[in-house]
Amino acid sequence: MKHLLKLLDCSKDDIVSILDLADQLKYEKQHHIAHRILEGKSLGMIFQKPSTRTRVSFEAGMYQLGGQPMFLTNRDLQIGRGEPMQDTARALSRYLDGIVIRTYDQKEVETLAGYGSIPVINGLTNFAHPCQVLADLMTIREHFAQLEGIKMGFVGDGFNMCNSLIVGCLKAGMEVSVATPVGYEPHADVLAFAEQMKAEGAKFDISHDPRQAADGVDVLITDAWTGMGQEEEAEQRRHDFAGFTVDHDLLACCKEGVMVQHCMPAYRGEEISAEVLEEHADEIFEEAENRLHAQKAVLVTLMSEKYEIL
Repeated sequence: MKHLLKLLDCSKDDIVSILDLADQLKYEKQHHIAHRILEGKSLGMIFQKPSTRTRVSFEAGMYQLGGQPMFLTNRDLQIGRGEPMQDTARALSRYLDGIVIRTYDQKEVETLAGYGSIPVINGLTNFAHPCQVLADLMTIREHFAQLEGIKMGFVGDGFNMCNSLIVGCLKAGMEVSVATPVGYEPHADVLAFAEQMKAEGAKFDISHDPRQAADGVDVLITDAWTGMGQEEEAEQRRHDFAGFTVDHDLLACCKEGVMVQHCMPAYRGEEISAEVLEEHADEIFEEAENRLHAQKAVLVTLMSEKYEIL
């Protein structure tokens, strides 16, 4: 689907094009150069999960591009009363120029895109978090001046962030090493993709050993152990994830000068120590800022007639 942002469907050139545009838009914002590329466009923002970075960055970004963001929850839409997503999709497509949806089930995003006739952007599901990974890639490329050959290690839950990191980093030409506790592995479709990439020469490794995942990496990434909707599992997860904290002992396995990334929110003392987070705060909050620029690039790519790459 050309109008659905899905990393699995993007080529390396697609990703690089978005990152190049994100760099340009970031430069223009820093130098107070107006870029009201989406003047007169409207973006619907369907949020069934709470958010800080995703909501604020999309809303601010659409405004900076000259468009109108519209924040929508179940209380604002008939889907909160049981209207099928396919009906919502067909109605909103007649009012809006694009939709961001942040929800639980990936099928809701697929249905919205399948029945709608406007671009649909995945703002997060239980399966994937593509916009965050685009921001991660942007930040890593800023730091190392390249992506090809950079080794990324992920330590934590093989959930949405891990799924998208595997896809995005491998497509960008990076080496990928992942460690999760037993029973918390990435989605089978993502592992199948990774094995296919590996057969074509990509470097991918997965284990249950955090030290193996961190060994010799240029950038180490983690995520919260307990995601939204998993709160009742928090105690069990703290037990299962023992030993998966990104702390100084784990950083000792990485390359000297390792970069640390975290999509936030961060729970100090669980997936990352307070000391490591604060020592790498500049990198982590640059990553948070780059959500704005990367997502603006996605909006322009999908909603401007000038940019038709997906």
